[in-house]
Amino acid sequence: MRTCVTPEGRFRYGIHKPAYTVVNLRRDSRNERLGSDESGHPVASDANFPLGDVEVTAADWIFEIPNPLPFRGTTFIDKEWADNSARNPERIRIAAPPPVSLCATLRAGGVGPELIDRLPPPLQLALATTSTDPEDLMRLARCSCDFDCADNGTPVGLHYTRRADGSLRPAIRDHLLFEAVANNPLLPDSYKIVMVIRPGAQGNSEIVGEWPADGTTHVFEYLRRNSYIAGGHYAANMADDAIRYAIGDLGAGDMRALRHLYYQRSYVRLAAELGLPSPAGRREMTAAELETLRQAIAARLQHGARPTSSATLWGWNFGFDYAPTGYRLHASHQQVHQQYAMLPEDVACFHEGCDTATGCLPAFGCGDMIAEVIEQYRQHHGSDFFADYQRAIAGNRRMDGRNDLESGLVVWGDEHVLLFVPKAQTSQWELQLMTRCPDGRSVGNIVEADRHVRQSLDTGILMAQKALAGLGARMVTSIEYPKRLGSDLNQPLLYAFLPRLPESPGAFSEAQLRFINGHYPEDFAAACRRQLG
Repeated sequence: MRTCVTPEGRFRYGIHKPAYTVVNLRRDSRNERLGSDESGHPVASDANFPLGDVEVTAADWIFEIPNPLPFRGTTFIDKEWADNSARNPERIRIAAPPPVSLCATLRAGGVGPELIDRLPPPLQLALATTSTDPEDLMRLARCSCDFDCADNGTPVGLHYTRRADGSLRPAIRDHLLFEAVANNPLLPDSYKIVMVIRPGAQGNSEIVGEWPADGTTHVFEYLRRNSYIAGGHYAANMADDAIRYAIGDLGAGDMRALRHLYYQRSYVRLAAELGLPSPAGRREMTAAELETLRQAIAARLQHGARPTSSATLWGWNFGFDYAPTGYRLHASHQQVHQQYAMLPEDVACFHEGCDTATGCLPAFGCGDMIAEVIEQYRQHHGSDFFADYQRAIAGNRRMDGRNDLESGLVVWGDEHVLLFVPKAQTSQWELQLMTRCPDGRSVGNIVEADRHVRQSLDTGILMAQKALAGLGARMVTSIEYPKRLGSDLNQPLLYAFLPRLPESPGAFSEAQLRFINGHYPEDFAAACRRQLG
């Protein structure tokens, strides 16, 4: 079975130690001048044109680590790169972007800032995503759309135009520029609010839940009714009086509010499907009410009841960026927002057309792939996958054999969960959060998670984001791998946090599930622990 986890509670991996000969099939040689060195001597290309065959006697060693979860591929670590990172841990960091102010640059050159209005669109887009000067950004915002303004010039709303069908749409002249500048954290809040944050600014999605403003936080729950997720999904967005564009601004109260809406919506939907009463009134549920409802749902499931929905779906794309070419590089919005939904057990199956169903297909949920790994591992080894996996994490040893450096993979943990670096990272900076499984028992989904476990999960998610942001990550995808409701597998609830790094574009290697890394996972874990103090 293709996994690095073994029944002995250890990790296994391969090491490529290449030495080989390459037959030279080139006909002609060229020796061209490439330039000159600091002494003025010519630098030529003769090294590129060997006269005979090429003998590679000692190429870089490559570690090959099968992912614990086989469907996530394999990670390859270049030993030379990783050794350099072990010697210099500060390499594991993304530098903060430099200050950029085109208005100041233009004035220094005797040119007025109105030149920004006439820049070609790709240059405006580049400035919108990189400028740290609010003056640049306000000017770009006014280039992208029309505002209603107060007497002092502060925007108080957008201009709207009426379409032929009678619907109203914001008068946006350049949608790419509008999105890019509205998502720049340095744009003044008054612009952000009217462009994208105020309820209704991004369309008519209904607000169907809320964590009311409490002096610390404020979150709205939007329904995305025509969603790419069948049956709609929900988005918990920070409100216009609690703007959060950076992880450093996100507190424990914000995370509790965001996650409360996820738990609340999921429990209320399941209760309705199981015929259970939900607390009445147009208000948020208290923590005690939420736990009482969860217990009632869990009891029904234990007695064999099966709701229409059988799995949760939760995710969070933090961070936004556009390339000047117009390629979106990550999420649709910088403002903190989390999305969630419920998934059915199966979906109607068709062989042709849309009219006559021929049966059912299992509806996809990413946690199902983990369930398949558990069953395959049990058949192959006669052992419990996650019990072995968590023993391997607890007893981890470094691949480079060094005993003078830290060997732990765990970044943070408590009695319920552990936040750790997977032995084989699919993103160079991947973290995972997992519920513990003492005695082969684990919490596998949010219905099984009591109030204390939910609090640990919420704290662990925040810790992961804080650690990654502390190292400079600005774009992070977070996903949940839940167990199906009613399953009796020992399948811990798992979250993966996947940062995007500047030089990891997701090209052909990643498309083959070959993930290239330049550090040992133990060194990355140590770097994350330092961020959490």
